[in-house]
Amino acid sequence: MAELLDDLRAETASFEALLRPLSDDGWERPTPAEGWAIRDQVSHLAWFDDAAARAVTDPDGHRASLAGPGPVDGWVDDLVLRARGRTPADLLAWFRTARARSVEVFTTLGARDRVPWYGPDMSAASFVTARLMETWAHGQDVADALGVTRPPTARLRHVASIGFMARPYSFAVRGLPVPAEPVRAELTMPDGATWTAGPGDAESVVRGPVLDFCLAVTQRIHLSDTALETAGSPAREWMEIAQAFAGPPGRGRAPVSG
Repeated sequence: MAELLDDLRAETASFEALLRPLSDDGWERPTPAEGWAIRDQVSHLAWFDDAAARAVTDPDGHRASLAGPGPVDGWVDDLVLRARGRTPADLLAWFRTARARSVEVFTTLGARDRVPWYGPDMSAASFVTARLMETWAHGQDVADALGVTRPPTARLRHVASIGFMARPYSFAVRGLPVPAEPVRAELTMPDGATWTAGPGDAESVVRGPVLDFCLAVTQRIHLSDTALETAGSPAREWMEIAQAFAGPPGRGRAPVSG
C-alpha cells in the first residue's frame, strides 16, 4: 500500500503539472473524449475522489446510495455538466482537496481490506491502483489535447496490472463469454525490463511496449495504432475490446493509421 500510495502521489503531481501552466481559455480546450474539455477531465477525477473517500469512511452509506436505481447511460457526462459553471481555479482547488482527502483515507487501509464501489467490492490495493489508472488515463486525454508527449514511467506497471486483471470484465461487460484459453502478457518496461502476467506456458500472448498496452486497455488508442503483437485468437479477441475501467462498454478511439 505504501508503494502504491507513493506512486499515486507521483501520478497526481504529473497530472497537476499539465494543468498549472494553462490559461482559463486553456481549460476549455477539447480533449479526445467526445464532448469533454480539459475542465471536464478534472471535475470527473475530483468527483470520484470525493466518492472514493466516502466509500472508505462511510461504506454503509455508500452501499445505501447504491440501493436505489443504478447509474444510467450518460450519468458520468451529467456529472461533468453540473461542474461546468466552476472556474478553473475552483476546479483545481477541488481536485487537490479531493485527491488529498482520498489519499489520506487510503493510508488507513490494509492491502486486503474491502472497499465498496459502483461494481463489486474491491480490495484496497486494487482500489488505489484503479485511482492511479484513472489519473494516468485522464492525464493522457489532457496531454493529447495539449499536444504534449509524456515520458512513460515505471508507474505503468500498475496500469498494466489492472488492465490484465480486467480481461474477464472486458468480455462480461459486453455480454460475451470469456475464452477458456489462458493469455499471457509480456511487456517491455521503459527501462528495458520485461513485465509479465499470466501462465508461462500460455500459447496465446500479447507482446510489446507497456505504454502501448496501457493506452490500449484504457482505450486511449486504437489497437491498430500500437506496436503490440498478439499470438493466438484469445489474445487478439481480448485486445480488440480490452477495457480496464468500470462502466458500460467504452467506445474506444478511431484508428489514426490507414
